[in-house]
Amino acid sequence: MDNFEKKFYLVREDVLSEAMKKTIEAKDLLERGKAESIGDAVSKVDLSRSAFYKYRDTVFAFSTVSKERIISLFFHLEDRSGTLSKLLAVVAASGCNVLTIHQTIPLQGRANVTLSLNTAGLKNDINDLLSNLRKLEFVEKVEVLGTGA
Repeated sequence: MDNFEKKFYLVREDVLSEAMKKTIEAKDLLERGKAESIGDAVSKVDLSRSAFYKYRDTVFAFSTVSKERIISLFFHLEDRSGTLSKLLAVVAASGCNVLTIHQTIPLQGRANVTLSLNTAGLKNDINDLLSNLRKLEFVEKVEVLGTGA
């Protein structure tokens, strides 16, 4: 069974084993050139080589998976003048390209917006973008609906 036939899941960090988290850290050190070898990387994060090899092709940082891909985000917003414009300005500043926008009719001062974004031009980490979006005073909720190619 190749990777195209396997199912993938997005899980929160707090449910991953320590070995899985450390494998992601070691892979990040290698990718950024902060470790010269696998041995160096696993030593820096206090992980055995066998655990690294067990998980290296099975666990990935969300930012790695979402690079060069499409991500769909769901927002629950307060209905105020200019909110969508401000939201899109944050998305544009991050380097993402908006592919689709769907907004419900505001009811009781609230509206739902779903954005599909191409993250190929993302300047920072996807988690930075999500954090910046959550900081907007009119954003009540941001959820990742999914990612794809």
